[in-house]
Order: sequence, then structure tokens, then C-alpha cells
Amino acid sequence: MSVPYPAGRYRRAEVMEWSPPESVPKQRTRRLFQAGFFALFVLAPVLDIFRFDLTLGHFILFGQPWTLGLEPFMRGEIPPDEAALRLFLRGFVPLFGGAGLFLWIAWRFGRLYCGWLCPHFSVVETINGLLRRATGKVSLWDRKPLPPELPDGRRMEPDRRLWPVVIAAVLFFAFLWAVVLLTYLLPPAEVYGNLLRGEPTRNQTLFLTAGTLVLTVEFMFARHLFCRFACAVGAFQSIVWMANRKAMVVSFDRSRAEACKACNSACENACPMRLKPRAIKRRMFTCTQCTRCIDACTTFEERRGETTLLTWRHGQEALQESDR
Repeated sequence: MSVPYPAGRYRRAEVMEWSPPESVPKQRTRRLFQAGFFALFVLAPVLDIFRFDLTLGHFILFGQPWTLGLEPFMRGEIPPDEAALRLFLRGFVPLFGGAGLFLWIAWRFGRLYCGWLCPHFSVVETINGLLRRATGKVSLWDRKPLPPELPDGRRMEPDRRLWPVVIAAVLFFAFLWAVVLLTYLLPPAEVYGNLLRGEPTRNQTLFLTAGTLVLTVEFMFARHLFCRFACAVGAFQSIVWMANRKAMVVSFDRSRAEACKACNSACENACPMRLKPRAIKRRMFTCTQCTRCIDACTTFEERRGETTLLTWRHGQEALQESDR
């Protein structure tokens, strides 16, 4: 079993003897969820799973038109009570039912959607990783680079030759997002057909240009700020989660806080939202439950022959964080 030196550096032989802990596959599972949902985000309009068609003026759901069914009422063919029932069943039930289920999940588990499914957050993490390889930072606004030592003992030295890769990734995702968002509003065959022929309409060109520009700025300079403060979906999840003192939370074993002296704040370095996982719940308001902090701590501590100091807690066990 390898033991870390106080300075946080590891001998090459010790690194070679170490093998990943059991918790690491959790990140692979999360990445699979993210990849699957990102593919769904891109392909949903193409496959007519879900989109709003401006040319038709209504939603498409699983290949079928989804309207409020009020056209017969407007023509005087059905009475008001039947129109009201259609409005309730086709409008209020799906809207408030879906929102209620979404918020219930947030009430129990926090911003689980953000950390495990959100296509924007997966882009944030991807750009974070590329930027760290190029500069040693995960944000252009960080004052200093992160320590090169990773929780598993390897080192990640910045390589500025990777800057073109960072910029290319930002431009690619910005343009892809702009195109996909447009396909949620216009027939995908028309959008992609015009792009392949190099003949997008004037309005399509304006939308794609403006969307790519705005998203490029956001992905490069403000992706963390957007997730933490500007995303309404994330904000509602955080508010609901904070209201439940027994909701799932990342808990820190403060009785063993002395063990953190041997670490270079691996949990904070791993957090894609730039939070401090050892802080109390109120300061973890925007936690996405991605468990990267837990896995970083677990990896580091298992190299020392110890157990992790960070764990998921819920129910009565979560109260120690909520009431602190």
C-alpha cells in the first residue's frame, strides 16, 4: 500500500503499485448517463421525440401533434366544459405533473439532474478538463493553477500547446448547441438540409450566428456563473433542496478533519462548480451531486489505507449538515 508524502508528491514506483478504488466506476456510470442524455438532447428533434414547430404552431411529441385540442371549441363544435377538460388534461396535467415530479426529485436528492443528465453541465465539465490540461486551471478567473498532483498520485502538468484544442471545443459546442436549439423550433430536416447545402435562410443565419457568439462567450468565460446563478432549472432545484433538511447531501466527517492535512484539497480541486465540499450545506447551495469530490477523497484516502471523509448522506444522517 502506497503512503503519500506530506508534501503531496509520490514516488513513481508507488504510483505504479496503486489501483483505482471501488468507487471510481461511479464516475464512468455518470458519464454514460450524461452521454446518453446529451445524445437525446441532440436527436430528440430529429426523431420527433419532442420539439415545438414554429411552422405548425404546436408541439410534436413522439411523432404526434400535441395541441390543447381547442380548435373544435373555436369552431363551435364542442361545449365549454369539454374544452376546459381538454385544456386541463393536455395542458395543466403534463405541465404541473412533470414539474411536480422534477421538483420532488430535487427535494429528495438535490440537483441530481444537473450533475447526472444536464447537457450543459457535461459541456462545462468537458471544457474544465481541457482547460486544466492547457493552463492548470478550470476557469480563466482562477487566481492560480490547481496543484499538479491528482488524487491517484499522477501529475497533470499544464501544456499550453493544448490551447487550440480548448478554443476548438468551445466553438464546436457553441455551434452545436445553436444548431440543436434551432431544430427545436424549425423542422430539423430543413435546418440540417440548408446547412449541408450551405444555404441557410437569413433568419436561420442570424439565429445561428448570434447563438454561437453568445454560447462561445458563455462556455469560455461564464459557464460556472451560469450554472450557479443564471440557470432557472438549477436555481429551482437548489431552492427546493435547501428547504428539505433531510435531503441527500455530501457530508464531511469532521471528527477526522486532521487527515485533510496530508491532502492538497483534492475534493475542492475536483469540484466542477468550484465549491468547497467540506463546507456546511448552506455554502453548498449549488452542489450538483456529481460525487467527484467524494471520489477524489476516496481515491486519496484509500492510497493511505484509510476510508473517505466525504460521503452521501440522507434522512436523519443529513441533519448534521443541514443544522450545522
